[in-house]
Amino acid sequence: MLRHIVMWTLKDPADAPQVKALLDSCKGLVPGMHEFDVGIKAEGLEANCDVVLVSTFEDAAALAAYVPHPHHQGVVAQIRQMAATRHVLDYLV
Repeated sequence: MLRHIVMWTLKDPADAPQVKALLDSCKGLVPGMHEFDVGIKAEGLEANCDVVLVSTFEDAAALAAYVPHPHHQGVVAQIRQMAATRHVLDYLV
């Protein structure tokens, strides 16, 4: 299993619900995607980013199928316009 975590700081934190909706549209996009959870910063809780994606894939091949998927690439292009920074960590579980 491969965990794929992406965190964004947005140019305008008010865009977080829109980014979450875009990411949620990618859930179940490819075979081998087991978990796909999107969270946004909650008022009063500690956070160093505005949006986080925590997903789990069967293996590197499943993640490799997700990354170039046309729908995912469209979402990436939209989020790129709203993001100030992006951090990624992939690791084996």
